[in-house]
Amino acid sequence: MLSIIEQIKQGKLWDFHGGIHPAENKKISNQAPIVSAGIPQELVLPLKQHIGSKGDIIVAVGDKVQKGQALTQGDIAMCVPVHAPTSGTVIAIEQRTTAHPSGLSDLCIVLHPDHTDTWGEKKTYADYQDRDPAELIETIRLSGIAGLGGAGFPTARKLQGGLGNVDILIINAAECEPYITADDRLMRDYAEEVIEGVRILRHIISPKLTIIGIEDNKPEAIKALEQHVTEADNILIRVVPTKYPSGSSKQLVKILTGREVPSQSRSTSVGVIMQNIGTAFAIKRAIIDGEPLIERVVTLTGEAFKKRGNVFAMLGTPIAYLLDKFGYKADKKHPRVIIGGSLMGFTLPHSNVPITKITNCILAPKRKELPLHTYEMACIRCSACADVCPSSLLPQQLQWYAKDQNYDKCEEYNLQDCIECGACAYVCPSEIPLVQYYRQAKAEIWARSQDEMNAERARQRFEAKQARMERDKAERENRFKKAADSRRDEMAKTGGNDAVAAAIARVKAKQAAAAKADTAEVKPAVAAAIAKAKAKQAASAQGATSESQPDNTEMAKLREERKRQARERKAEKEAAANNQSVAENDSKKDAVAAAVARAKARKASQQTEAQAESAPTVEAENVDPKKAAVAAAVARAKARKAAQQTEAQAESAPAVEAENVDPKKAAVAAAVARAKARKAAQQAEAQAESAPAVEAENVDPKKAAVAAAVARAKARKAAQQAEAQAESAPEPVAEAENVDPKKAAVAAAVARAKARKAAQQTETQAESTPESVVEAENVDPKKAAVAASVARAKARKAAQQAEAQAESASEPVVEAENVDPKKAAVAAAVARAKARKAAQQAEAQAESAPEPIVEAENVDPKKAAVAAAVARAKARKAAQQAAKEQQNIEED
Repeated sequence: MLSIIEQIKQGKLWDFHGGIHPAENKKISNQAPIVSAGIPQELVLPLKQHIGSKGDIIVAVGDKVQKGQALTQGDIAMCVPVHAPTSGTVIAIEQRTTAHPSGLSDLCIVLHPDHTDTWGEKKTYADYQDRDPAELIETIRLSGIAGLGGAGFPTARKLQGGLGNVDILIINAAECEPYITADDRLMRDYAEEVIEGVRILRHIISPKLTIIGIEDNKPEAIKALEQHVTEADNILIRVVPTKYPSGSSKQLVKILTGREVPSQSRSTSVGVIMQNIGTAFAIKRAIIDGEPLIERVVTLTGEAFKKRGNVFAMLGTPIAYLLDKFGYKADKKHPRVIIGGSLMGFTLPHSNVPITKITNCILAPKRKELPLHTYEMACIRCSACADVCPSSLLPQQLQWYAKDQNYDKCEEYNLQDCIECGACAYVCPSEIPLVQYYRQAKAEIWARSQDEMNAERARQRFEAKQARMERDKAERENRFKKAADSRRDEMAKTGGNDAVAAAIARVKAKQAAAAKADTAEVKPAVAAAIAKAKAKQAASAQGATSESQPDNTEMAKLREERKRQARERKAEKEAAANNQSVAENDSKKDAVAAAVARAKARKASQQTEAQAESAPTVEAENVDPKKAAVAAAVARAKARKAAQQTEAQAESAPAVEAENVDPKKAAVAAAVARAKARKAAQQAEAQAESAPAVEAENVDPKKAAVAAAVARAKARKAAQQAEAQAESAPEPVAEAENVDPKKAAVAAAVARAKARKAAQQTETQAESTPESVVEAENVDPKKAAVAASVARAKARKAAQQAEAQAESASEPVVEAENVDPKKAAVAAAVARAKARKAAQQAEAQAESAPEPIVEAENVDPKKAAVAAAVARAKARKAAQQAAKEQQNIEED
């Protein structure tokens, strides 16, 4: 049985499935020799003109380049560089429209020629037969050579894949596409160079057999090739029948060798490597002449061209330049320019598109020459497309799945084996553009596969990163563990303790102590004072001579007490504001509530008095006078707080009086309340005046301080009770037949708030006076105490006189039957507010005087006398201000 090679040498040919015989239309362009297209005014060079990745730009805008100089570079086999077709200047690197069915733009280098056409350095290999094939393959790659038959696959990469794997080299000279005659004219005009390029390929591949496959419609080209082929070349020129698409790679392999390339595989898988005739010519120019791929043969055909033929066009030449130069006259109704032949070509969006390495034809037909498909009809399942498909596919099924975007089914039906020859669309009676559906589906499948590959790479990187982090974490933990073990071993050897364990133990001990201290109960101030007194007695009994450190516990408690009072006052104000918005209609229930509130106020005042009186009794003879002063201040603060709470409770009740209260009865009730208040004030004065009676020449200053504190507490309690009783009754006076009770309650609340604010300001001023001012050199402390008591009595008397004046002014307002209740209520409220303010100012000034009494035996008497004088002056001033304000009220 003969081998395949022997059968080929005997002239046997095979056939492939399908195929068509369209009108060739080649004679209109293959009659004239190839001419040069010339140098245009601008060259646009896309970075990617082949299958694979584009190179990196190695020039910049403004650079001057020479002919044949590389503009890009790449280090991989699937990347071929782009060269300058002529000398000139790089004027731009920007996005331009490229020759692609999508009509999209890509990054391009724009070159402005200088028309000198100056060559750069050339590197030739005239002795290529003595060169290593790998060196020649690299030269081919650096020359930017890709497949010129239309696919654009990098030639160097294809040659690398065929080394040692193939036994047959096929040179594709079929050129089966209608209208295209570029290879035909190239073989006629440059047959010797073409054969030399085939010899170079034979030297690189070293095949057993080399075949040039050419269709029988090119007799002139066949003769030209046979003239330059010798028996030593071992090259067979095999003429094949004209049938489209016999020039396709897989189909030509089947015709010449009988071998069938598997699905989604290349011809090298069956021991065959194929190169285009134009590629062989470019290889000869690159190896022997040292010229990179900077131009190619392009067919200009179609009835719209006045001059038809084939030209050597520089890569990057705008098609518009060729159209103008060769007399293109557009069809008025349907102007169009097609890149490629009539079956596999695509229409350009505009003519400003450059020539690239895979551009072999520019077809400009008229409407009658190549009519447009104007209407796509439904498939009639005639199976004509399947009958002519050279790849034995089912075009109608592929179109259905592509249209439905079912890309999994497209792959199942081997869409990737489609060579996009257009035979199916050519015979379709429904004029369905099948190839367009296939191209779109292929692009989508490719995009999805790229996304999947990127996702897979990202997943691998993520997993690698996670594994690396886990390793690093494990290594760190091991290092820490080893360090801890070595430290413990070392400390065990040296007899020491673990420093970390000791530190943890100390922290736990501190936390336990803090928790125990927090849970301890806080003892009352009285118990604390007793404990301190006992401690001091024990210290004096033991004869301790060293002074104890100052104790700030009481001052801290006093500050906390003040803060708590401020919070409670704020809460009371908010409660009072909320209570003002409530208006009750039941007057009996309101009266009961007011009585209950007054009873609770009196009870709270009594409790406050008891607490104030019980505090100073715990002082022993040896108690520190300074701490006694602190304890007295704490007691006064608590008494003031209780009084304020009592006042707030008493004031919150009467604001809800009903509308129907009789003004006469209200006036009588107000008069009775004022009388009771005057009586209580007189009793308080009598109690306050009785306090200084304990002052004598031989009285102990410490006991005098205690007695003064008790007297002040009682005086404040009595004054606050009187004020609470006075305030609890007269509020209803503001209620009349037509008076809005809500407004009256609001006005009363405002007046009370202002009075409290004035009293608090006066108290703050009095308390801010430093106690140490009262010290003097030679003044007798007993006399200073007597003088302070007298000053307090005068201050209280002035306050009572001011209150009496206020009451004498407000009483007549409510005494008659015909008095306007509204005006009476307003006048009464104003008078009460002024009176309360004057009384509180006088009381605060009176309280600021006796503080120096609690100073120790070593207090400076001169300073005490000065402080007493200052206190008396302030008291007189306050009384004068109160009288003046009352006089203004009476005049109003």
